[in-house]
Amino acid sequence: IVGISRSCVRYQSIKDDQVLIDKLKGMAEKRPKEGFRKTFDRLRNNGMADNKKRVHRVYKLMGLSLRRKMKKRLPARVKKLIVIPTQPHHTWSIDFMSDSLESGRKFRSFNVIDDYNREVLFIENDFSIKSSRIIWVLNHLVHKHGVPSRIRMDNGPELIAKTMALWSEYYQIEFQYIQPGKPTQNALIERFNRTYRETVLDSYLFNNIDQVREQTALFIKDYNHFRPHDALNGKPPVVWKCGQLGKHTSNPKPDHITTTTNNNKNNKFKEKSNLALY
Repeated sequence: IVGISRSCVRYQSIKDDQVLIDKLKGMAEKRPKEGFRKTFDRLRNNGMADNKKRVHRVYKLMGLSLRRKMKKRLPARVKKLIVIPTQPHHTWSIDFMSDSLESGRKFRSFNVIDDYNREVLFIENDFSIKSSRIIWVLNHLVHKHGVPSRIRMDNGPELIAKTMALWSEYYQIEFQYIQPGKPTQNALIERFNRTYRETVLDSYLFNNIDQVREQTALFIKDYNHFRPHDALNGKPPVVWKCGQLGKHTSNPKPDHITTTTNNNKNNKFKEKSNLALY
C-alpha cells in the first residue's frame, strides 16, 4: 500500500558491535577527558582494524561525545590610550579581585575608582557579585557623585551582560572595554588592586565576609584621606582634589557604606606576619 518492500521494512541488522562497544567503554572509563580522535588513535595503535566511520557511529550511539567549549565571541575592541580627565567623576575604572577566607571559601571584590584623582569610590565584597549587584553599586555612586561620561573595564561576563548595556544606554555612559588579555589598558585600577591586595587581602586572615568589609572600610578611609599618593605630589586623593578645586578640606567623614548591617566586630583579625611567630 505504501510502496515499500517487505524486505526493507522487516530488515534487521546483523552487525555485532559488542566487541567495539566494550573497547570504547573501557577507554572512556580510563580516560574520560579524551575525545573521539584520541580514542580512535589509541585503538588503531593497539591493532584495531575497524574503520573510522564505524567507530564514530558506535561512539556517538554510546553518548561518549564531549561537549566542546566554545570561546564567547566579543565585538572588536579598539585600543584606547588612558587619558587622565581634567575634572572629577568624568571617567571611572572598575575591576574585580578574588581571595579566600581562612576556611578556604572564595569571595570577590568589586572595585571602583575615579581616574581624576585615583580616589576609591566603592569596594563591594561578597561571595557572588552578579551584574544586578554591579548596577546597584553604580546607581549608588551616580546618585552620590553624578553621572560619569565614561567607565573603563575589562570583558568579564558580569560587565558585558545585557543588563549592563541597558543601564549604560539609559544614563548615556560610554563603556570603554579594553582589548582581551591587555590589562595594561586598565592600568590605573590594576595599580590600585596591587595596593589593596598588599594592604588588606594579603595582610589578614578573615573568618567571615563581615571582617573583610570592615577592614576594607578602614582601608578606604585611610587611602582617600591620609595615604600619600606618588602621582598626586605626595598628597592623599581627597586632599589633592580639594586643592585643585579650591575647596577647604574638612575632617574626613565616612564615605563608604557596606551592603550588610550585621558586622561581626567580636572576631579579631589575625595578621599573617604575626602568625609566623607562633
